Amino acid sequence: MTQMSLLRPDGLVRSPAFSHVAVVPPGATTIYVGGQNAVDGDGRLVGGDDAAAQTRQVMKNLHVALAAGGASVHDLVMITILLVEGVDLAVAYPVAAAELAGAAPPVVAVRVAGLAVPGALLEVSAVAAVIS
Repeated sequence: MTQMSLLRPDGLVRSPAFSHVAVVPPGATTIYVGGQNAVDGDGRLVGGDDAAAQTRQVMKNLHVALAAGGASVHDLVMITILLVEGVDLAVAYPVAAAELAGAAPPVVAVRVAGLAVPGALLEVSAVAAVIS
């Protein structure tokens, strides 16, 4: 195997938004991205109580973090999304999907009571693999 494979096995629900399994070949470099929320480079929360605006900043931060590790959204192996209880996924999802540019790694979405950054509505962490 010389490339990552994203699988949608028969018997599991089919979704254009995500795959169920990511298989990474030997020798790939793994990049772990810690929780990214809607703070700018100065640590200020962006977007107020607007889930779409916060999602844009979260995804911008994800792109920057991945690039720092030599990766892009097309190298994602797994993405975890934490949503504060009450945040409408239907508002955040289209923004995130557009920023993922067709990438469809396995996804875990979790509702939480709150996040460490006061006012943050969502947070994303990810794993990527770059194949040499």
